[in-house]
Amino acid sequence: MKFSKAELGVRGARATLSIVALMLMTASANAGQLPHSLRDALLGRKGVAEARRVAAPPVARYVSETGGAFVFDKAAPQPLIKFDNSTEVWALSPQPASRGDVIYRNDLGEPVLRVTKLGGVILFTDDLPMGAAAALSGRATSIQPPAVLSIGALFQRLAIAQLRASRAAQRQIEFATVEDARPETSVLVADSATVAAEAFEQAARRGDRSILSKIGRVLLTEGRKPSAQIKDGSLIVTYAPGQGLAGRPSSKRIIKVMDR
Repeated sequence: MKFSKAELGVRGARATLSIVALMLMTASANAGQLPHSLRDALLGRKGVAEARRVAAPPVARYVSETGGAFVFDKAAPQPLIKFDNSTEVWALSPQPASRGDVIYRNDLGEPVLRVTKLGGVILFTDDLPMGAAAALSGRATSIQPPAVLSIGALFQRLAIAQLRASRAAQRQIEFATVEDARPETSVLVADSATVAAEAFEQAARRGDRSILSKIGRVLLTEGRKPSAQIKDGSLIVTYAPGQGLAGRPSSKRIIKVMDR
């Protein structure tokens, strides 16, 4: 049987389309087995990103492009973050953002992390307000606090916080509790002391001795919501039980009060 040149051209085009269709179906079913260049051509960059995406563990360590490292813990309802160069654990509040992303904010409402729909992480700091990419380094140990501290552990935390604040102020700073700590408030009392000491050290690093000269002691008191204020030469840090580490102010919030 003979075919005209026109008929041969049509049949050849149909055969070519069939081969391309078969390649596309095979690539979709076996994308992970294709070389990157072929996968890029057949599936496009979005398909490649989806194929390469690896879910981060609930407690993971990240390293930012500037070199700073931190642990992000979202294993519990209260997401937490801790930087390698600090003793403070920050309580974060998640907020939905555009494109399916999630922004995690501190107690001042400032963005700390942005986690994209594809699992990318962007870190925001005072030095990098526009954000810096952070790469997943691996699994990490949970930074969620214990449910209760023993009396001995609580007194040790208070003593360490008092020593840190006194060194920063270059004079004795007294730490005291207004109410007796109970088992259910022991962690918040200890952590309130820690963030207060962190605030003293931040002020000292900035060289702002005038702020520290106004404070002679730190009072830790229970209340309905976390706050900080300076009154009669005392830094009063209020903690609110039942809210996890979000039940005490961050060092940044305390610094803001000290700057007034």
